[in-house]
Amino acid sequence: MSDIIRRNPRNEWILRNRLHPQHDELTAGSGPVRGPTGLLRKNPHAVGFIGPNGIKRIDRSAGTQGGAGGLSLRARGRSAEAAPLPLHRVEQPDFYVAVVVDLAAGRLSNHDRDVLGQAHQLVKAQADQGAVVAIALGEIRDAAFDTTGADRLIHLTEVHGQPLTGYCPELKLAVLRAVDTELAPRYWLFPDSVHGGADLGARLGARLGERPAVQAWQVDAEQTVCRGGSHRTDWQRPTARLLLLAEECALPIDETRHEARPIELAAIPPVAPRIEDLGPVEVDPSKIALGEAEFILAAGNGIQDWGQFHRAATALGATEGASRVAVDDGNMPRFRQVGATGTWVTARVYIAVGISGAIQHLQGIGQCDKVVAINLDGGCDMIKRADLSVIGDSQGILGELLALAEARQNGTETPPVTANTREEERNVA
Repeated sequence: MSDIIRRNPRNEWILRNRLHPQHDELTAGSGPVRGPTGLLRKNPHAVGFIGPNGIKRIDRSAGTQGGAGGLSLRARGRSAEAAPLPLHRVEQPDFYVAVVVDLAAGRLSNHDRDVLGQAHQLVKAQADQGAVVAIALGEIRDAAFDTTGADRLIHLTEVHGQPLTGYCPELKLAVLRAVDTELAPRYWLFPDSVHGGADLGARLGARLGERPAVQAWQVDAEQTVCRGGSHRTDWQRPTARLLLLAEECALPIDETRHEARPIELAAIPPVAPRIEDLGPVEVDPSKIALGEAEFILAAGNGIQDWGQFHRAATALGATEGASRVAVDDGNMPRFRQVGATGTWVTARVYIAVGISGAIQHLQGIGQCDKVVAINLDGGCDMIKRADLSVIGDSQGILGELLALAEARQNGTETPPVTANTREEERNVA
């Protein structure tokens, strides 16, 4: 065998391309790599990972380059699939840290996961043993509390026969009062968000006589740093018992499993609600700002029939967005541009039609929960980023979506064809 060091041009190309699907696998544990001249080179991009807001985040407690702190979320997810995560148990906790999750649309948001991560940091800072109890009020559709850091779980869908749906702060406050009476949490943590955490946390603070820390983003057992002045200044205060936390306040839990052992409350005080929820008010999706939209249909250079695109957005009830190319070509107004050079969006569902996925655009949609890509190029960066990809002509796919949406509105949609349906048709024949 020869002692000559041989290069692998393909691996070197993957290491330079941070959007390649194998990039994280090669940089996770590789450490220094040998460059074209034979010198050892360190990969500066392997330290930390890009957070949901496009900002690099580094977990300094997990080691240096090549350690767990240098893995991206996608690489951690793949390693979690290969081997089960270790189970973290707390049999007899000395105290509790209560986390009231927003659970918007029945799902844990990135904000909720960050708050659960902050709760574990507060537990580790104490001398005695504590447990994180997650409080979920309402229906749960998709929420993995065991892998997001919940040692205990309180889940209620109704109180005294009254459902915990819609806007019902009085009923939810009665549940939190019962938790405070029975468990006496050392800390109360809420996401400081418009989905209910900010309102409910302020109400609980007024009821308990606690002055909450709002927009807290750096918290330890002694001091808390909060954002103020429209995020242009920071101010410090002693860590309060009740904290309303900003996004990216801490790293989410993704290296351990937790029991999420259910807790039943002994008694919830009766309450006579004086607030009546009359349901959501219908709003024209075209008048919703991109930064506040929850469902976005975005167009790129692959759109040929713009009239069809506008009709599809109206039929689906989606807010329209666009890539920079579509805006520069004059097909969409500038305020509809999505990306780092336009508007950063936080939609629950983002459908990208004919968008290849420039790095600035991918940064702008980094905090979207579900991304659907429609594109002819199966190897483009948007397809790699998407949770669901449809490879095909955008005009034909939008036409089918438009037809399905109109059929559903008219009540003439056909049921999906299943194996049972085919068997029934054969029996009839």
